[in-house]
Amino acid sequence: MSLISFVKTRRNDIASAIEESLKLIGFKFPKDVHKIVIKANMCYYWDSSTGQTTDPKFIGALIDVIRRNTTSDPSISIVESDASAMKCEHAFNFLGYEKLAREYGVNLVNLSEDKCDQVRVTVAEQSFNLMVPYTIQNADLKINVPKIKYSLDKIKITCALKNIFGCNPYPKKFKYHPKLDEAIVAVNKAMRFDLCLVDGNIVSGVSPRRLGLVMAGEDPVAIDTAAARIAGANPRTIKYIQLARTEGLGDSSFTQVGIPLDYFGARYPKKDVRKKLMSKAYSMVVFLKLARRLGLE
Repeated sequence: MSLISFVKTRRNDIASAIEESLKLIGFKFPKDVHKIVIKANMCYYWDSSTGQTTDPKFIGALIDVIRRNTTSDPSISIVESDASAMKCEHAFNFLGYEKLAREYGVNLVNLSEDKCDQVRVTVAEQSFNLMVPYTIQNADLKINVPKIKYSLDKIKITCALKNIFGCNPYPKKFKYHPKLDEAIVAVNKAMRFDLCLVDGNIVSGVSPRRLGLVMAGEDPVAIDTAAARIAGANPRTIKYIQLARTEGLGDSSFTQVGIPLDYFGARYPKKDVRKKLMSKAYSMVVFLKLARRLGLE
């Protein structure tokens, strides 16, 4: 059974929380690691204060932890890919990653401009031809640094597995939306990461809130199961989490270490599903009354 750690951050000491979270799951950085990839969440031009994107300060703290615990001065690359409505060249600058790269001497890689090899992946009888970037292929250690985000759309929750979907270098990702659950799992099968560190310092929900959470684990299915529970979603109803489990990417069962999950779940700014549904129902009633008056029924 996987270990998932839950650690509370101190406002100006994220690095200590990261180190504690890794210690709790028994993770140790390889001493002679040469190439490290860090996949932050830069899904759009939202500042990290919204809880929608990975905070560059969190990545900076992680880089400090890596360098304290390795002896080979590894080459570190922070990666993202272009999306339908987001270009890395703008996101790197707007979200503070160009400044981070200069200060820490690390690389920024737009995976959509990287060399790639094509692989064919099948998930639940759905086949995908995917491009795997060389930067990811050649890395000795791959670290996933997602956010916990909950919404009322089909996906419901995004965290570890969905963040790796962003490693797909094909920019027009809306083409995968009809089979998005299967596509998320397919990309994770094609590009397996070694470690997940959740930046839960500030989270989004009904409104942004400082949750002060660092969550760590090596099993993305367990991480997403825990993230769903924190955000108030039922992981058993989230299709891509269940698909990832059946496809061998991890286990939904896990052992908690550190602060209890429920501590963070009670503080997550959950969306009021009932209020949302009542609002939609009220809007429909108003629309039908108006339609009758206008003779549009």
